Amino acid sequence: MLEQDRLRRIADLSDRHLKPYVKRIDEEAYYPETYLRELGRQNLLPTPGMDERESVRTGLPALLETSKSCLTTGFVLWCHLAAMTYLRNGESEQLRRTLLPQLADGSLLGGTGLSNPMKFYAGLDKLYLRAERQGDGYVIHGTLPLVSNLGDDHWFGVVADAGDRRIAAFIPCTAPGLSRIEQVGFIGLNGSATYSCRFDGVAVHPDWLLTRNADEWVPRIRTTFVLYQIPLGIGLIDSCIASVRSACGRQGGCNAYQRVQASDLERDRDSLLARLQRLIENIGDGGSGHWPDVVRLRLDTVYAALHAAQTAMLHVGSPGYKAGSDASRRLRESYFLANLTPTVRQLEKMVATA
Repeated sequence: MLEQDRLRRIADLSDRHLKPYVKRIDEEAYYPETYLRELGRQNLLPTPGMDERESVRTGLPALLETSKSCLTTGFVLWCHLAAMTYLRNGESEQLRRTLLPQLADGSLLGGTGLSNPMKFYAGLDKLYLRAERQGDGYVIHGTLPLVSNLGDDHWFGVVADAGDRRIAAFIPCTAPGLSRIEQVGFIGLNGSATYSCRFDGVAVHPDWLLTRNADEWVPRIRTTFVLYQIPLGIGLIDSCIASVRSACGRQGGCNAYQRVQASDLERDRDSLLARLQRLIENIGDGGSGHWPDVVRLRLDTVYAALHAAQTAMLHVGSPGYKAGSDASRRLRESYFLANLTPTVRQLEKMVATA
C-alpha cells in the first residue's frame, strides 16, 4: 500500500519545501502553499480517471509523510484531496473536465466547507447555508464559521438547504457576494488558511453544482472524506515514535522504565495501517466501503495519536515544555485531530448508535 519510491519522493519534497517552515506555520500562521502545489507538480496526487480505491491509495502516502513533519500541513492537504473527492463524485462534467486536472497538478487548490453538513447529517447541527432557486442555478445565503485551505484563487465545496432538498456546490473564493475573514490564533491549526465565509446572495452557476440531491451524495463521499483523515494520525504517531527513540538515553536511561515504549506505539501504528489497508481494499465503485468500520478506525486513530503525543512528551521531558518544542507542537496537533470533523464527540455517538 505504501510505495517506497513515492514515500521517498514526498519525503524529499518535505525536506525542501515543508520542514524549514514548520515553526513559521505553527507560530506565524504561514501557509505552506508552495509545498501543496509541488505535490501536484511532481505527480504525487490522485489524477483524473482514477477510481475511488486508487485515489485513496495514491493520496495516502502524501498525507502520511506530510503529517510526520507537520499535521497542520497534512490537514490542508486533506482539505485539497477532499475537494478532489467532491468533483470525482459530483454530477458536473464541466467541473471534472476543467477543474479536476488543475487540482491534480497543483495549479489550483481546493478547500472543504463540509464540516457543518457532516454534523447536520449526524443529527448534531442545522445547516448554516440556505439556497434559493434562480433559473437553472441557485443563490446562497448564510455563514460558515470555519473553512480551511482557502485563498484568492481557491475553490471549495459547500452544502446548502434549498427547502425541499439539499444541494452541494463548488464555489470559487472570488464569487461575487462571498466575503472571508481569516481566523488565526489557534493552538494547533495556524497556517491552515482558515476563514469564516459569509454568503450574501452568492449566485451558483449550474455548472458549479455538484449535486441537486446532497442527501444521496454525502453518503457517496463520506467514506473517502474520513479515510483520508486517518493517515494524519498515523503520521503523527510516527513522529512521536521517533521522538521517544531519540530520548531513550537521557538522564541515565530512565526512560526505559516508563510504562509505554516506542515498541508499543509501533504496534498501535501497524495495527491501524493494517486495518486501513483492509478498508481501502473494500471500497466500492461509489466509495461506499464499510462505513461503521471506517468510523471506528477513525476514532481509534484519534485515541492512538493522543496516547502517542502524551508518551512523547513524557519521554522528552522538560525540553518538551519549552515554547516551540516539537513535542509540545505534536501534543497540540493531536488535540486538533480530536476536534477535526467528525470530532471525537461525534464519532463516539456514531459508534454507539451504529
